[in-house]
Amino acid sequence: MKVEEFVNLSLFKKIKTLYVEGEFVTSIRYYRYKVNLFLLNDFYVEAFYHPKTDRIEKIVPFDSNHTRKKFYTDQVKLPHWFEKVS
Repeated sequence: MKVEEFVNLSLFKKIKTLYVEGEFVTSIRYYRYKVNLFLLNDFYVEAFYHPKTDRIEKIVPFDSNHTRKKFYTDQVKLPHWFEKVS
């Protein structure tokens, strides 16, 4: 599956795809969310979970230009190409 195909899936199908085909990398706390980072095929995906509502509110491809990248790289050693993926 390519990133464009993944983006067009419903939230339910994104969740199912991540948990069946994705590889969990790490999680961070970001404001009111617990954000799980997954590797799916050749791209990274973030799942935003809200603990108070016990819901996954959104799942989006990882934006390598976002400042959240620092939180991930502080926790785990990611491939050098991590910075180039969007």
